[in-house]
Amino acid sequence: MPETHDLTALEQGALVAAGDLSPVELVEHYLKRIDRIDRHLGAYVTVAAGTALAQARRREGQALAARRSATPLPPLFGVPVPVKDSVRTAGIRTTFGSAAFADHVPAEDDDAAALLAAAGTVLLGKTNTPEFELSGHTENRVAPPARTPWHPERSAGGSSGGSAAAVAAGLAPLAHGSDSAGSVRGPASACGLYGFKPSRGLVSAGPRPWDVSGLTTAGALSRTVRDAAALLDAMAGPPGSPPGGTFLAAAGQRPGRLRVGLVTRSTVPGAEVHPECRAAAEEAAELLTRLGHHVEPAELPAGASIARVFPPVWGVLAASRPVPERSDDLLMPLTRHVRRQGREVSGVGFAEALQGFHAVDRAMDPLRERFDLLLTPTLAQPPQPVGALREEDDPAAEALRTVRNSPFTALYNVTGRPAASLPLHWTADGLPVGVMLAADRGADALLLAVSAQLEEAAPWNTRRPPLWSSARPETDGGDLRQPAADAWAAGRA
Repeated sequence: MPETHDLTALEQGALVAAGDLSPVELVEHYLKRIDRIDRHLGAYVTVAAGTALAQARRREGQALAARRSATPLPPLFGVPVPVKDSVRTAGIRTTFGSAAFADHVPAEDDDAAALLAAAGTVLLGKTNTPEFELSGHTENRVAPPARTPWHPERSAGGSSGGSAAAVAAGLAPLAHGSDSAGSVRGPASACGLYGFKPSRGLVSAGPRPWDVSGLTTAGALSRTVRDAAALLDAMAGPPGSPPGGTFLAAAGQRPGRLRVGLVTRSTVPGAEVHPECRAAAEEAAELLTRLGHHVEPAELPAGASIARVFPPVWGVLAASRPVPERSDDLLMPLTRHVRRQGREVSGVGFAEALQGFHAVDRAMDPLRERFDLLLTPTLAQPPQPVGALREEDDPAAEALRTVRNSPFTALYNVTGRPAASLPLHWTADGLPVGVMLAADRGADALLLAVSAQLEEAAPWNTRRPPLWSSARPETDGGDLRQPAADAWAAGRA
């Protein structure tokens, strides 16, 4: 018999609706797993046990009333869904991954949290994120590093690394993430998950005031395409649904014969694509061809480089984030570096960079006319060892390492197009390597449909990392937290 965490989120929701599984039982199951396993992974910053159990009891009563009145429930009703700690949650600690906000408890929800609550999900806790979502790893000063369950000495990526680690280890059935430059797709690649970044504007970013660029959007990290589609329905709401249906329904449609451009070279200077990452994309191209799609090699145009327009906007967003007075010394070196760069950008320079976003999008027009989808590696490297991307004494070098590690992802934040990472490749030593598909703006339903087609042809949800078993995980190193995280844990106790 499958265990509770073996079930997909939609299977759990269906059992709750039928009265065969209690939301309270679901929450209790995941709380036990988190207590037993998360010390090895750093997936959560805050586990909202009391809130989750109280919500679950309310959901249980609401589900009973719905059954008695024959009222249908939303697909994810009663399902535990953690939210990334970059999203404000009323009454629940929200640190933004920063020691400057270690004890911050907001008075209101951001829209992503409110929409998930309105869809009937249960807030299980807040997942780990790097400080202010600024890096491609999830290593901060408020929680242990987020690690991929496939090899806990390696990073879960960033900035939705905690969400990815939680889902990949069965510490949540699916999770909210956010993506400003690849922050959903990179962790999905590192943790062997499906990660979906929707089109710009599909999911509300409010009421957070600091991203006026449109770079950031909420997204989904899940073990199946259909689970991600259901979470997108919950966050996007009826105005964002595809014409005549839902994203969940779209995931069950056949996409037809598509034109796919295979890109394995980036426009980022110095970014070298690892042979495993290139092989992953080439294998995906072969699979798409076998499914009847037309695939041919393609190159990103020179005008698609974001090297000139992205850094000023990134810096201004970081610099404009409110930070408590006299807290700069609590910020990490990378954060201080990026904020300092942002303060040097003039208003005219910021406006010109935003105008440059549109120039990059127009430069992609020839590829848009030739192809329905673009296929690339998600990241340039397989999952990196914890600490490999950090450089405390040289934050500029750390920023460059992050960019070179993920040279394909931020293009679709700049252009606002939907993109997804699919777990279609594993290395010989068991490390997941994702491939990325990107579609035209507004073609989210098409992207979900072809993703589901690939999942059906090459199922990945049968793969399980070593920590998946309910048995107490055994590791040579015991508790894998770094010294700084041990100090955090001691202070928390």
